[in-house]
Amino acid sequence: MAKAQVEIGRTKSGKRVELHPNFKIENIVASADLGVELDLYGIAKESPDVDYEPEQFPGAICKIHEPKTAILLFKNGKIICTGAKTEADIKKAISQVIKIVKNYILESS
Repeated sequence: MAKAQVEIGRTKSGKRVELHPNFKIENIVASADLGVELDLYGIAKESPDVDYEPEQFPGAICKIHEPKTAILLFKNGKIICTGAKTEADIKKAISQVIKIVKNYILESS
């Protein structure tokens, strides 16, 4: 757990109090662009860790088990990684999802 700088505050009655905020990183969200269009139907059909219900949400949801993260995949190649606790976790999760999607790139029109 990390500590932030101690700050001084005051109650409504004017009493001086010290604030000692401690914090812990719980969730980092990162976005990336693969620069290609993805076949979300194909990805979801072949991978048991990917759910795609376009009538509910326009992106496919890919659950990565280690590190425990979720990656949202969009047809336009944009991805959002959630649940990571470190930058290394983000890199590892994105590498894993690239292994899943690399064979489902659509041809440019």
